[in-house]
Amino acid sequence: MKAIFAAPFALFFLLSPAFGQSSPAVAPPPKTGVAESAPLTKEERDRAIDYLKETQKAFLAATEGLSDAQWKFKAAPDRWSIAEVAEHIAVTEDTIWKSVEKMMKSPPTPEKAAEAKGKDEIILTKVPDRSRKAQAPEQLKPTGRWATRAALVKDFDGTRSQEIAYLSDTKEDLRNHFDEHPFLKTIDAYQWLLLNGAHCKRHTAQILEVKADPNYPKS
Repeated sequence: MKAIFAAPFALFFLLSPAFGQSSPAVAPPPKTGVAESAPLTKEERDRAIDYLKETQKAFLAATEGLSDAQWKFKAAPDRWSIAEVAEHIAVTEDTIWKSVEKMMKSPPTPEKAAEAKGKDEIILTKVPDRSRKAQAPEQLKPTGRWATRAALVKDFDGTRSQEIAYLSDTKEDLRNHFDEHPFLKTIDAYQWLLLNGAHCKRHTAQILEVKADPNYPKS
């Protein structure tokens, strides 16, 4: 399934001690044709995990304890209800996670790293900004995929928990696997996971906007 947002990455080089000079005492390792893997730094890992947990908690709080009337309330015929916003969050979450899983099964392409550079901050600051309007792709628009709020929230929570567990344990090099986003262009797998958090934050704010409408049901 096509990817949806984007983010940056710092170019990473592994240089032998003999780079730029001769060193008869140390022989370079044999070339295997496979790029060396570099796991996430502790800072990168902690940042992503904390962000995914924070946005997960906010979404669950925003959708907890709603009546059917509140869940389905629309401020206007052309506006999304909380149910529709939540569905968009959940289907996007699953789509991005499956895309990351597929990305990590593909060969690394470190030559693309420069294209993703600097996009971590773009994702974390620009994507949640509700003043910047964006149109959801057709395949990510709400269509009533979940019969109940509980089922939707359970699936979202399950997917997010898988992502957090993966980030906690993985030794894979997320920074050298990439996919294209329609606006952010080339971003790496780590940035795609940040994007899931940023996208969730953006639309959790939209849920709070629905709740702030003067006609929103009190119960």
